Amino acid sequence: MARKARQRINYVLPLANTPGGHRLGVNGLAVDPDHSILYSGGRDGVICAWDLNLDLKPSPSSSLSSGQNLSDTDNYSSRSTAFTVFRHQTQAHTHWVNDLILVQNNSALVSASSDLTVKVWRPQGQDEVPAQNIGLHSDYVKCLASPSFNADWVASGGLDHKICLWDLNGAGEKLQINVAKEEIGAKGSIYALSARGSILASGGPESVLKLWDPKTGERINKFVGHTDNIRAILINEAGDLILSASSDQTVKVWSVTAGRCMHTLTMHNDSVWSLFSDHPDLSVFYSSDRSGLVAKTDARGASEIEEGISVAVCQEHDGIHKIVAAGDYIWTASASSSINRWKDVDTQTGIQDPPGSPFSSRNSIPDARSMSSPTSPLSESSTINGISKKQIPFPSLLRLSNAAPFPFSKSRDADTSITSGTSIRSPPSVLLDSELPAMVPAYSEPDETIEGQHGLIKHTMLNDRRRVLTLDTAGEVIMWDLVTCRAIKSFGKRHLEDVTSEVNTMESVNTWCSVNTRTGRLSCVLEENNCFDAEVYADEMDLEQPMELREDQRINLGKWVLRYLFANLIDQEIKRDEDRRKEVVINAEHMQTLHRSNAPSSIDLPASSISIDPGTSPSHESVTTPRVGNGFFSHLLTPSLSIGVATPANPPTLPSSHTTNLAPMAEEDSHSLEKKSSHQSQSGALTEGVNDYFSSKPALVAESNGDNGKTVSTPGAGQAEAVQSPSEPEKEEKSKESGSRFGKKFRMTFPKKLGGRPSVELKPVVTDEKTEESDKSSEKEEKVVDDNFFGTIQKLKYEYEEKAQAHPGQPLPSGICPSLPNETPILRLLPHCAIQIQEDRPDQGGISDVYRGSVGSVGQDADLIEQKGPMWLGDLLLRNQVPFKEPLKIAFVLLPYEDRLPSIASADGNARLNANRMLRSRKILSYVAERIEPQPLEPDPDAMKPEEYLELYCNGHSVPPKMTLATIRTYIWKASSDIILYYKHNDKKPSLLETHSDSKPEAEHHEHSLPGFGTATPAAH
Repeated sequence: MARKARQRINYVLPLANTPGGHRLGVNGLAVDPDHSILYSGGRDGVICAWDLNLDLKPSPSSSLSSGQNLSDTDNYSSRSTAFTVFRHQTQAHTHWVNDLILVQNNSALVSASSDLTVKVWRPQGQDEVPAQNIGLHSDYVKCLASPSFNADWVASGGLDHKICLWDLNGAGEKLQINVAKEEIGAKGSIYALSARGSILASGGPESVLKLWDPKTGERINKFVGHTDNIRAILINEAGDLILSASSDQTVKVWSVTAGRCMHTLTMHNDSVWSLFSDHPDLSVFYSSDRSGLVAKTDARGASEIEEGISVAVCQEHDGIHKIVAAGDYIWTASASSSINRWKDVDTQTGIQDPPGSPFSSRNSIPDARSMSSPTSPLSESSTINGISKKQIPFPSLLRLSNAAPFPFSKSRDADTSITSGTSIRSPPSVLLDSELPAMVPAYSEPDETIEGQHGLIKHTMLNDRRRVLTLDTAGEVIMWDLVTCRAIKSFGKRHLEDVTSEVNTMESVNTWCSVNTRTGRLSCVLEENNCFDAEVYADEMDLEQPMELREDQRINLGKWVLRYLFANLIDQEIKRDEDRRKEVVINAEHMQTLHRSNAPSSIDLPASSISIDPGTSPSHESVTTPRVGNGFFSHLLTPSLSIGVATPANPPTLPSSHTTNLAPMAEEDSHSLEKKSSHQSQSGALTEGVNDYFSSKPALVAESNGDNGKTVSTPGAGQAEAVQSPSEPEKEEKSKESGSRFGKKFRMTFPKKLGGRPSVELKPVVTDEKTEESDKSSEKEEKVVDDNFFGTIQKLKYEYEEKAQAHPGQPLPSGICPSLPNETPILRLLPHCAIQIQEDRPDQGGISDVYRGSVGSVGQDADLIEQKGPMWLGDLLLRNQVPFKEPLKIAFVLLPYEDRLPSIASADGNARLNANRMLRSRKILSYVAERIEPQPLEPDPDAMKPEEYLELYCNGHSVPPKMTLATIRTYIWKASSDIILYYKHNDKKPSLLETHSDSKPEAEHHEHSLPGFGTATPAAH
C-alpha cells in the first residue's frame, strides 16, 4: 500500500466579528449585469458578492454602436445615489485569489488561486453550496479564460507552465498544454489567458504571445514584439484581432489573419496590468496600469485605431490589478481591501478646447466622428460658464501613440475645413509634447467606495512560542495566544519592533508550529515531525480553570491545542466506539454458536514411524506435528525495545526496580541526567545506566506479551513489569554467537531511551520469530490498516475482536483513552475557529486542502476526517499516543565556585553531565545539595529548599531557579559547547559551611583531579 503524502493541520485564529468584505488587496473582479451583482476575489482567499442596486442593462437608445451616453443631468462632478450592499461571501481558498470569471450564462463563478486549485461557486443556486474543486495545478494559478458565456469548459494558466482545460460539470481535465515543452530553457509561466471560439491565447514572462488550438492543444502561431511580461489579453468576437497589454508600458494590436502587429499604443507611462472590453470588435476597451491610471480608448467610427480617442478616466493611489465596466460605471481593484466605483466617460461627446485656444469661446468643438453622427446629442446640451456638461476635459486626453495626431489638432482641422466651405484641408496644427498640459483625470474621486476590512500583514513570534504579535493594514499591533486562539491585547498604532522588544521574554522553547498572515488572518500550522516538541511548565501558564499541579509539571503545547481543536470529534468517536464494541460482541457470540457442542477437542492420528528428533521419544502414542529443531529447541526472545540495547557482550540484567509510572503528565523527574566523562562520546552516553538522581522514575521499559510479541502500553497503569534477559550461559552464548552483527546494527539504529513521556508510543521491534502454540500453524496474519485516521479505528476494532475471542461473553472496555484534563487543561475554543487538513504534494508543487471545517463542525464531519485525516492525529486523539522522538539533551560541567563547596565530581574526576534541555536550574541545585551534604534519615518538611541557600552562576550571571538549560545556553552561555556552571552558597545555611570545612581536603583532591577542564575557571567578580 503506497504511503500517503505528508499531512498537516492548519487552524486559523478568528478575527473580531465585522461586516463582510475583504481584508487584503483585491485581485479579481467580475460583474453580472443581468442581476446587478459584483463579485470580487481577494488576497485573503475570500470571494464576496455585492448587490450594486444599479440598472446595468444597456438602454435601447444607447447601444455599443452609437455610444454609451450619460443622462442629461450627469456631469463630471456629480455622484449617483445608489449604494452597494454586501450580499454574501465564502472562504473559497487558503491563499490569494488571483482571478475570477463568470461562466455558464453568469450562473457559475470560477476562481483561480495560489493554493493551486481552480474552484467553481454557484451563488445563484437554491442551496448554499461551498466552492467545489474542478482542477488542480502544481503551482500558483494566475489566470482564467472562457470561450463564451455558455461554454462547458474553462481554461486556467499558472506558474507550472501549463494551460489546463477543466470541465465545468466535474468531469475533470479535458486537455493539458505544456507551454514550455517546445523550447529548452523557456520560462513558460502563464500570466495572461484569453479564449474565443477556436483560439486560445497565452502570455507571460517570455514576452511572446502564443496561440493554441483548444481542441488539440497544438500551437497555431506566436507573436513576438513585446519586451516584457504580458499581463492581459483580449480577443474579439470574430477571433481575428487580439489586444495584449505588457509591462513594457504598451498595448499591442495583433492581426491573426495577417500574423503581425498592426499598432502599438503608448498612452500609458507604466506597466499595463489589466484590460477589459465588452465590445464585440474591441473598438472600446479599458486599460489600467501600475501607477493607478485607468484609460478608456474608443476607436468607433475611425478607420485606424490610432485615430480614435483615449481618455484618462481616473487615477487610483495604487496599481490596478483588475478593471471591469458595466452600464455607465467602472470598478477597480487594487492592493487596497476596498473597491472603488467610478463613473464612465462618454467618449462620443465633444472635447473641451485647451485654455487660450481661439476656439475656446465656442460652446463645444466636435470631432470628426461626432459631426458625422446623427445621433449625437451634443447640439441639445446646455452650457455652464461656456463649457458643455458633456464635454471631455482637454487635460484628460491621452495620445494613443507617438505617430497618432493629438485629438485637438484633428478636431480643429475638421472644424476649419467645414466652416470655410472649401474642400481643401489646411495643414494640421501639430501640438508638441511640450505644449501639452499635465494629464488630469476626468474624475478625481470615486463615485462610491466599497469599504474593506483591516487584515494582518506582518507578524512576529515571541520567545515563549505561544504568543504572536501582528500588524494590520491600519497600523495596529495586536498580541495573540496560539493556544487559546484569541487576541490578548491591542497596543494601538505603533511599530511592531518597538512592541516586540517590550513584551518579549528571555525563554528558549522548541519550535512546535509555524505561523503566517498571508490571507490577512493568523494561521498556525502543525506538522507531525515537530508539533510535539515544545513543552512548557504548567506553573507558568495562565490556565482558564485552576487545577492541582505537581512540582515541575509540564504541558505539551501541540497535544494541548489538538486535543481541544478536535474535542467534538473525540466525543463523536466515543459514541461510535460504543456501537462498534457491541457489534464485535454480537459477532463473537454468533461465531461461538457455529461450533458443534460435541466437537472433539483433539483428533488422534494413526501411529507413524517418522522420527521426530534423535534421542527423544514422544510422551503419547499419537504422533504430533514434526517441528524443525536443527538439533536443539530455540528459546524465544522478547521482540520489543527491551532488546534495543543488545550488544555482542552479555546483555545486562535490569534491576527489579527498573519500572516507570505511566502518569498522564510529563514530569521533570521523568528525564534523566547522566554523568559523562570528558572523553566519552555521545553514543556511549546513550547506553549508560540511567538510574541516577534525576531519574526518580526510571526509564520506560516495554512490557512484553509472550503470546503475540506486541508492546503493551496501558495509560494510567502504575508499573510495568521489568523484562529480564536470558541468564543461562549456554543460551547467552548462542544468542551472542548468532546475533552479534544484528546486535551492533540494532544498537546503532535504536539508541536506548533514557526517559519516557507517558504518551509516547514505543516502536515495537520487528522480528521474524513466530510463536507456535499448537500442532497446527496458528500464526496470526498481519492485519492491514488504512494509512489515515480510520486506521487508528481499525486497530482498535482488531483489538476488540481479539479480546472477544479470548474472553467470550465478557463486556469489552473502550480502547479510546484521550488525554485527561490534568495532562491537557480544559480549553474553550471559539466554534468558528477554522481548521484545515492539508497535504504536502511535492510531485504536484505544494500544499493542498483535503478537509476544511471548524471547531464546531468537526464532530459532524467525522466520516470525512476519518478518510482524510492522518493516522498520527487519530493515535493522538483516540489513544493519547504521539510519535516517538528522542528528547534533546544539553551537556554541562558542574563545578564549585572558588572552591567554597565540595565538588560533586565522581571518583574518576568527572563533573560533566547531561540532561533534558527543559531541566530547571533548581533541579541542578537539588542534585548538588544531595551530594555535598548528608541527607537526614527522615525528611524535614520545614527544611530549606536547595535554591534558598545555593546559587548557580554561568558566565558571571546568576541563574534564576526556574530558568531551563536551553535558556541558559541561548541567552547566557551563548555557545554550542558544554555549559560551565558554578554553584555557591549564600550564607543562609551555616551548617553547610561547617560540613565543607571537614571535607575540604577531599574536595580539593576531586577538584584537582578533573581532567580536560583547564578552561573552566571561575568567572571574575
